[in-house]
Amino acid sequence: MIFRAFVLASLSATVLLAATEPAYRKLPLSDLFFCEGATFADLNNDGHPDAISGPYWYEGPDFTQRHELFSPLTFDPLKYSDNFFAFAYDFNVDGWTDVLVLGFPGVDASWYQNPGAKGGPWRRYVAVLPVDNESPTFGQLLAKGPPVLVCMSHGRLGYAGPDPKDPARPWAFHPVSPVMPAWQRFTHGLGFGDVNGDGRPDLLEKDAWWEQPASLAGDPIWKRHPFAFSAKGGAQMYVMDVNGDGLPDVITSKAAHGYGLSWFEQVRAADGEISFKEHVILSEKTEEKIAGVQFAQLHAVVLTDFDGDGLPDIVTGKRWWAHGPTGDVDPAGAPVLYAFLLRRGPNHTATYEPRLIDDTTGVGTQLFTADVNGDGRPDFVVGNKRGTAVLLSQKPAAR
Repeated sequence: MIFRAFVLASLSATVLLAATEPAYRKLPLSDLFFCEGATFADLNNDGHPDAISGPYWYEGPDFTQRHELFSPLTFDPLKYSDNFFAFAYDFNVDGWTDVLVLGFPGVDASWYQNPGAKGGPWRRYVAVLPVDNESPTFGQLLAKGPPVLVCMSHGRLGYAGPDPKDPARPWAFHPVSPVMPAWQRFTHGLGFGDVNGDGRPDLLEKDAWWEQPASLAGDPIWKRHPFAFSAKGGAQMYVMDVNGDGLPDVITSKAAHGYGLSWFEQVRAADGEISFKEHVILSEKTEEKIAGVQFAQLHAVVLTDFDGDGLPDIVTGKRWWAHGPTGDVDPAGAPVLYAFLLRRGPNHTATYEPRLIDDTTGVGTQLFTADVNGDGRPDFVVGNKRGTAVLLSQKPAAR
């Protein structure tokens, strides 16, 4: 009787969870290849997030009215764009959100000043040159001050941010590592998060995590903790407590142009030394499916609470034609977008359940999410060689 009650309760919980998972409506904004990254931000201060992709921004909430950020340039899908990432922030603190654009790996990051209510052109300011690694990110790495750009530059890992007193000046790059000869513009895999639980975010790359010191005065070299998270490098890397044991874990795709997705459970020795145990979500083996799912080229990863249960889930997909129709593995495979829903079990166990969101969009090198329609569920914007699209969550159908 107890077992039967447990089974019925589990089935009821499963049905309830399935009922709360959102379906999505795809809004194609363009079928032209402008960029590999896109984002959301309220650029016109009307209270609605807008979509930003390549040379354009599209007014929310319906995204039908398009405006130029800079002179449009379309690209051949057989080649590459000069626009890989977009981030939004009010760099000159004038009350209007600006746009930071990262170009082709090894080139520059530049921000475009929002002209505000007066309108007119968006003035460009070069921020950092060069920006290396194919998964640079922008966020709150430091305890104080504005968010910073985390990247590699001239063979070193580090960060750069605007000078609040003079945001038009090029940003100073603060290296946290020595020169690493293996690092170059096309190195894959990068992220940050508090690995050791000391309250200070650390930096992650495919072969190590770098511990942020208590003081950053004088730009010290951060302590390197070697660990092979990935042989080839994936995309964005994240730190979160996956299994609820109080220890931060690491999430990463395994190969941006291959297969594999894993979470790495933090394990601490008696002396406090940190190591990790890998848990495979998607196999690195071409033909091996886990829970019936396998796809390649996970070149963009984001964490978001997809099903509303309070736990961050993984959303990622296939980068379509990353190196054209004959490059990499399975280049003609469906450009899928999947959510992997975190399910915690007893004794600090955890698994991920795959849910297909869409099979016509895929990802670029960046995947961005926000609740743009105000329904409490994540929405997504994608810019890649298939164009630009917004995926809006819809209320689950009644059961």
